[in-house]
Amino acid sequence: MATQPTQQQQSNNAKPGLRKPVFTKVDQLRPGTNGHTLIVEVLDSTTVLQKGRSQSQHLRHTRIAECLIGDDTGTIVFTARNDQVDLVKPGATVILRNAKIDMFKGTMRLAVDKWGRVEVTEPSGFVVKEDNNLSLIEYELVNVVDE
Repeated sequence: MATQPTQQQQSNNAKPGLRKPVFTKVDQLRPGTNGHTLIVEVLDSTTVLQKGRSQSQHLRHTRIAECLIGDDTGTIVFTARNDQVDLVKPGATVILRNAKIDMFKGTMRLAVDKWGRVEVTEPSGFVVKEDNNLSLIEYELVNVVDE
């Protein structure tokens, strides 16, 4: 005699649905935050580090580029690593998924690590607000003592 699975058992076997991404604007980024999804345009890209292959076979070459990216609310510096460098060419529009804010010398940098994704998409059509560069704002870590 076969029994029908109950409603609760059926819901346990169902895969969780993918969440719709919540797109963030550049001016909403804050230090120490992560999980951002943004649509941005690349304004400039500068290679800062390019190391060739070393003697060891399992170590691959490292490339790092700093790119000025932005949307209609402001701009920020994005640190592109390895394969991401090829995707972030000036003039390209990209979607950054699961991006995080890294602090470098007291300023914010946007980065996408191995848990995130950089995708090239069709041109966005917005005009980048270049006079609001969040990477020019210097932050200071302040310890608050409770009395």
